[in-house]
Amino acid sequence: MSIPFPEPTTPVPSRAEVFLGYLAYFRSRLVSKLEGLPRGELRRSRLPSGWTPLELLKHLTHVEMRWLEWGFEGRAVPDPWADSRDDRWYVAPGETLAGLVAALHAQAARTRAIVDSHDLADVGQPGERWDGADPPTLERILFHLLQEYARHAGHLDIASELAHGPTGE
Repeated sequence: MSIPFPEPTTPVPSRAEVFLGYLAYFRSRLVSKLEGLPRGELRRSRLPSGWTPLELLKHLTHVEMRWLEWGFEGRAVPDPWADSRDDRWYVAPGETLAGLVAALHAQAARTRAIVDSHDLADVGQPGERWDGADPPTLERILFHLLQEYARHAGHLDIASELAHGPTGE
């Protein structure tokens, strides 16, 4: 079930909660759309780029991990690019919608813990994630994640519409 849109007129206690609220909303919309697709469409691509809805879900889970755990916090991550194989997004045959949704929810909990334990002005740890550039602040990372989710939610709308699945808000 999708959570309600975080209306701009709804008071929230902090800017961090604004970011977390929108991330939660976009995650819930993606999951609702994926759960509304016919099962045969989850591993099917309807677009020239070739990605599938399950691959998109796994990609977004890894995007959050790369930006926040591997990048911002500087944690050692054995394979930060595990959502890709041969320069494409990849989902193994045994991976399921339920398992990938559970992974997204687990990542969401880790994201919340990171945001709750830092100030938005905190700067990330130097490391491989930044390719030699200065690490960004947590606020910039969260803003980037929101645009990533919004962009990919639109992509999923197109794929879902072509598959006669749910679209829009």
